[in-house]
Amino acid sequence: MKAYRLLVLAIVCVASGPAAAQADDGPAVTESVISARFPDRSISALVTQLAEHAPFKRAVLLMPGSPGIMKIESATSFGMKGNFLIRSRRYWLDPETVVLSVDAPSDQWSSFATVFRAGARYAEDIRGLRDEIVRRFGNIPLAVVGTSEGSVSAFYVARALGPANVKVIFSSSLFLSTPHAAGLASLDFDEIKAPMLWVHHVDDPCQWTPYSQARRLAERTHAPLISVRSSNRGTGNPCEARSPHGYIGVERQTVLAMKEWVVDGVAHDVTGP
Repeated sequence: MKAYRLLVLAIVCVASGPAAAQADDGPAVTESVISARFPDRSISALVTQLAEHAPFKRAVLLMPGSPGIMKIESATSFGMKGNFLIRSRRYWLDPETVVLSVDAPSDQWSSFATVFRAGARYAEDIRGLRDEIVRRFGNIPLAVVGTSEGSVSAFYVARALGPANVKVIFSSSLFLSTPHAAGLASLDFDEIKAPMLWVHHVDDPCQWTPYSQARRLAERTHAPLISVRSSNRGTGNPCEARSPHGYIGVERQTVLAMKEWVVDGVAHDVTGP
């Protein structure tokens, strides 16, 4: 497959506007697009980094929740900006960390089904994107982070990449299967040899993502669990990003707790207002 594959690195840098904005009145941030291109499709990621940085020591790959389709066209033209992982992506940044928000493959923009994510084709796409990351940043460790339905993507991405230099985080995970997506509860986690972390709001109101399942799978996989507590009940659909399911009001604290595990291997609970 690799012999015929044409991989093209597509980088779009913007000097002003959202792609070169300040993060919480802190250091300037730049955003660009990286793509792996195949004869009949491509897979892209939005690259977020500090404008002034050291050689990167790690890359964080964000797999957003349903539908997981960002339709990235440029560093400023993409969807899913309200998703927990996408709206909080800059909290991961430091001079040694680069963040990549991963889109669905271009030929899956109409329906990015979980059954497709389980297949060999998606694994090939992800490995192609990994090759581009290596070409641009070197063979640095990768942390794969999924939220809600994106936790299913994180499982298959971690499986495709293998355990070397990979960690995986499951947040607000889709445990129970819905009419449209298969959940994590029935999957074989022995297929992933990489270090794992579970992150979940204790008051997650979504019927498909109960906190009790996070506790159960953390025990089953012998992996740490970060429990998040806050009083903000949010608004709207309980299974969407502006409720405790999306860590509303405690986004920064939750991301920093995940980052501490990625960098130092330490997992501690989060308590917010």
